[in-house]
Amino acid sequence: MPTSTRGPVTTAERALAPDLARGLMLLLIVLSNAAFFLWAADYDGQYPASTGPADSAVQFLQILVLDVRVYPLFAFLFGYGMTQLYRRQIAAGASELDATALLRRRSGWLLLFGFAHAALLLPSDVLGSYGVISFFLGWLLLRRADRTLLAWGAVGTTLLALLLIGGIVLAISAPGSLGEPGPSSAAISGSGEPDYLISAIHRLVMWGVLVMLNFVGITAPTAMLLGIWAGRRRILEEPHRNLPLLRRVAIIGITLGWLGSLPAALDRIGVLPPVNELALMAMQWPTGLAGGIGYVALFGLLAHRVPPKAVVAISAVGKRSLSSYLTHSLLLGPVLAAWGLGLGAHLTSATMAAYAVGAWLVTVAAAYWLERRGIRGPAETALRRLVYRRPQ
Repeated sequence: MPTSTRGPVTTAERALAPDLARGLMLLLIVLSNAAFFLWAADYDGQYPASTGPADSAVQFLQILVLDVRVYPLFAFLFGYGMTQLYRRQIAAGASELDATALLRRRSGWLLLFGFAHAALLLPSDVLGSYGVISFFLGWLLLRRADRTLLAWGAVGTTLLALLLIGGIVLAISAPGSLGEPGPSSAAISGSGEPDYLISAIHRLVMWGVLVMLNFVGITAPTAMLLGIWAGRRRILEEPHRNLPLLRRVAIIGITLGWLGSLPAALDRIGVLPPVNELALMAMQWPTGLAGGIGYVALFGLLAHRVPPKAVVAISAVGKRSLSSYLTHSLLLGPVLAAWGLGLGAHLTSATMAAYAVGAWLVTVAAAYWLERRGIRGPAETALRRLVYRRPQ
């Protein structure tokens, strides 16, 4: 069929740093998602009761490093990738309308992929959320001037800063617990439900709520806008030209991100006196944006520091990020959930983290094997066929 748009990115056009960042991002995501499958544990609040020092250490690090920090990282890289795709289309002679139509079609297919992913395997799917957000951001802001992107990014950042200040004030003025915590993430996700169809209902309800919250929330759209702005400047594609900026963003972003989650992490291991849970959330959530973007900058710097073989293997995962992301869910749900083999009943926070790292290493090995043979990921091939409407 005739088309005014070019095909997808070729191997020669890919840049190392963005793919390395996506590959490392997937390690953080699988560590975060694996926690949903501790369905048989005795919960103490939102997390399983610790069975020893290893569990306490893992939960401390989970809250400090991962919780509410991984999804802004994903959103930033998603926005960056949107800009890469749009820029390549324009450079090849496509009109702005055709390029944005291609992006909208991609967003629609990602929403459908996300729905199927949640229905079948994982309620914490992010494909649907970012499909919806990218559809509207691409339509409203992708073709706007830099100052417009930065203005809206400043609005989002200001709102997050006000929420952070409110959390600090609340922690000082109203200390103490707010009562009984809500249901655990494992209970909400349905991972402990032995009936697969009932578990699918749980997953879709949770997925729908997450899509809505991410869409109307501040953090993910702001991170995606900043990713679009960074993509226009090729900051990750040309890290050697942006090393001072990357260093500053990595240091400041990760420091702010960890400082914002430190009270919740210390509260989890019982170091602090009882703290208002709303105050902890109001400090943890806004700083997730800073932490996520700090991780992106750190991964850009690592592209110059990590030994070559490690870079090639991890960036191979980044090139096949959709296939690797879905493979993680195949290694989590059917193996760990009660409707599958039920292994999650026998794991703790520490052993689940080890399992998650193992799942990521499996995809690293598989992606490296495909890379050496010049084979694309199957999910990427399917998505490109649907988006570009031509054989790949």
